[in-house]
Amino acid sequence: MASVKHNLFNSREFDRSLTDSNNPLPFFRNALQSGRNLLKQRFAEKRRAFSVVTFHAWLIDQLVIRAWKLHLGLLPSHTTASLVAVGGYGRGELHPASDIDLMVLVEKVAPPTIRPFIESFVRFLWDMGLEVGHSVRTVKDCVRESSNDLTVVTNIMESRLLDGNEVLFQKMHRMTHSSNIWPSRRFFAAKREEQNYRHHRFDDTAYNLEPNVKDGPGGLRDIQMISWVTQRQFDTASLRDLVQLGFLSDEEYRTLISGRDFLWQVRAGLHYLAERREDRLLFDHQRALARDFGYVDRPGILAVEQFMKRYYRTVKELSLLNVILLQHFEEAILARGRVKTKAINRRFQSHHGFLEVTHPRIFERSSYALLELFLVMQQHPELKGVRADTIRLVRANLHGIDGKFRKDIACRSLFMEIMRQPRGITHELRRMNAYGVLGAYLPPFGRVVGQMQHDLFHVYTVDQHSLFVLRNLRRFTVPEFHHEFPQQSEIIQKIVKPERLYLAGLFHDIAKGRGGDHSRLGEKETKAFCRLHNLSEYDTRFICWLVRHHLLMSNTAQREDITNPDIVLAFAQQVGDQEHLDNLYLLTVADMRGTSPVVWNAWKGRLLSQLYSATTRVLRRGLTKPIDLHEHIADLRNTALEKLRPSGITEKQVNRFWQDLDEEYFLPYDAESLAWHARVITAAHAADLPIVATRYAPGLGGSEFLIYTPDRDDLFVIITAGFDRMNLSIMDARIHTLRNGFALDTFVVLDHSGDPVSDPKTLEHLQVAMRDQLLDPRPGKDIQSVSLPRPLKHFPIETRVMFSPAPKGQLTIMEVTAQDRPGLLYQIALALKHCRVNLVAAKVGTYGERAEDIFFVNSREKTPLSDKQQLICLEDEIIKRIGAPVTNEGTMAVST
Repeated sequence: MASVKHNLFNSREFDRSLTDSNNPLPFFRNALQSGRNLLKQRFAEKRRAFSVVTFHAWLIDQLVIRAWKLHLGLLPSHTTASLVAVGGYGRGELHPASDIDLMVLVEKVAPPTIRPFIESFVRFLWDMGLEVGHSVRTVKDCVRESSNDLTVVTNIMESRLLDGNEVLFQKMHRMTHSSNIWPSRRFFAAKREEQNYRHHRFDDTAYNLEPNVKDGPGGLRDIQMISWVTQRQFDTASLRDLVQLGFLSDEEYRTLISGRDFLWQVRAGLHYLAERREDRLLFDHQRALARDFGYVDRPGILAVEQFMKRYYRTVKELSLLNVILLQHFEEAILARGRVKTKAINRRFQSHHGFLEVTHPRIFERSSYALLELFLVMQQHPELKGVRADTIRLVRANLHGIDGKFRKDIACRSLFMEIMRQPRGITHELRRMNAYGVLGAYLPPFGRVVGQMQHDLFHVYTVDQHSLFVLRNLRRFTVPEFHHEFPQQSEIIQKIVKPERLYLAGLFHDIAKGRGGDHSRLGEKETKAFCRLHNLSEYDTRFICWLVRHHLLMSNTAQREDITNPDIVLAFAQQVGDQEHLDNLYLLTVADMRGTSPVVWNAWKGRLLSQLYSATTRVLRRGLTKPIDLHEHIADLRNTALEKLRPSGITEKQVNRFWQDLDEEYFLPYDAESLAWHARVITAAHAADLPIVATRYAPGLGGSEFLIYTPDRDDLFVIITAGFDRMNLSIMDARIHTLRNGFALDTFVVLDHSGDPVSDPKTLEHLQVAMRDQLLDPRPGKDIQSVSLPRPLKHFPIETRVMFSPAPKGQLTIMEVTAQDRPGLLYQIALALKHCRVNLVAAKVGTYGERAEDIFFVNSREKTPLSDKQQLICLEDEIIKRIGAPVTNEGTMAVST
């Protein structure tokens, strides 16, 4: 250590240089820069942040103290002053780009004559290259401001004398001690409230996509929180002192220090990468740090995912320790009054409303109690939580959850009993995950704890997502939430053995990160679990089927034309019966809602509901009895006519309108929509052309536009340009060409926030704007001039265009995968026009940073695209117009 310090700052040589020079600033500036360069070099070589943080503080000490002494000649005579380091610098912890917080402590009210000394000293520090925060206070100032401000008293608690009058410094410490102001009980309550507020700013989760290393849950502030509240009570100087006081165990101390050192490493790396203070682990920094810390891509899991998995596991552990130790502090140190206990069974009792074991060796004697604890919590809703000492015992006995434990009939029965309880399943599985029990009992689940996917679609780690899915399923069963998803809430009441559905939710992504098809791999893990837990052969196959096919319904609804009876029949044949359909539907909705707060929207809900209803009808009719299209269309027409009768529109008028349309027109719509089309168009006059109508209803899943106008080659371009200019996103498009030369097009759109436009005045304004666009076409936005949001820039998506024949009919399916961005559909419309290709229908899907759009197209002659040159034209034109996204390294990411 002495040699490191000598290389970092040669005090003898530096002091000799100062005595020989009348201009000391360059020496200070050079010493600071060379010392920091050496620390950066050592960090790059060894990646040990501890030496960076502590030696950096020591280096600043040497320079600040010498600068202070250099300026003491400007301090008025008879002025007693002390130079004090506060905050993180006071702790002797200084990251590469952290501020240096100083306090000049004076004995009496600072006279105006002290100002030149302070200004010259602080200016010198800034000129040297330090970012300094400073204050000038008397002891009375410290007491007054500390009494009124929690942050000030916390900074003063961590203060460290650098130079000057020690008696004055000690007096300040005595006067701000907990015996005079902020007693430990009040300090603890205020600090806990401060922590709760801070956690709430980060949505009370450590699993944010771009977490804050310092202030986020489980971050460095949570470790400091433990230190602060115990220091206020015990006058401790370090976390190590808490071990000797019996407040911390050796294992807990090692966990805290190991976690702190890792977070220090991440934070130091962030500062060096950003070349400034940066505590947010942004996407581009995640990749760079993963590379710098030696992580490499492996099959199924990227280097950055491995790095972030360690980060999330670390902050999860630190979050739990923060909870345990603060709860222990409150129970053991601050508790007052007589202890109130109430027996629950021979192994557990209630202690002031918290569950605790009746004996510290319960888990050694009866290992199954490690699972029984969570069942007791479910069965006793009056309990407020688990006592800190009992949580510690659980963690200390996790090693007992081994192969023998998992095969124990008592343990297997307890776990299934937990899954079958009428309440508390989500809460207790989350608690099991937090304590480490769930990952120990289900090793495959343990492997995905902290496992993230490096994209904008999956915003949660796999374990957190799986528990969100389970929460969503359970939410369907709660009466007070019936209004959120009434259809799903009614369906789940009919589910036999709901624990099968909950297990599918728990296991559906359990094989993520292994490479290969996670659905198939997850099916194998599910089968092993079911057989170990003695589930029947039918139930085993049932749960395995749900895990294997958990993406089937979402893929079909979002990527296939579910108005096509053949598509629905094929899906129904894969599902087989109503029981499988009901469970798959519930699992799909819960899964999509649990992926990200922005993935689910009303439009996706409508697609799934439509597919569910259509499949239910097929299953009721029988899989061997396909729909008679003519009969189906006749039924739609008759129902639509019934709906039109009160409006005074005659059947003759409607049939005259319908005679110009092909049978395919009727299939995508229900009778209500057909009646709306007929009502709007038959009531219009020639002077009303072009006709634009809008409507919104909750069941639509979006806002619907109906456009009826003379057809033209560039009509789709004009319409998409209009939606682009109105900042509306097209989710579904249906293009119909009538025999009279007119076009009838319908579009379902959402606003820029992903919500339907429901306000009637806004819809009327948009309707007028679209009609103006048809009368006086204006281009959409230039896609190259639209600035992408920062997160999207770090996830470049290869642009791909693929063609395949439609199962039936004279259509070609074109799939476009590209980086999601405003104006994307408008550019594709321009490409279609350029290559003389007709659009018949479109389905638009967005998955985080990735757009996956499906287009049903044909040639001008209404035939599938068979000309190879035309396909090449379309592919090249789309790629040219969309533009290959630029990666954060500046390279182009293009592939077809």
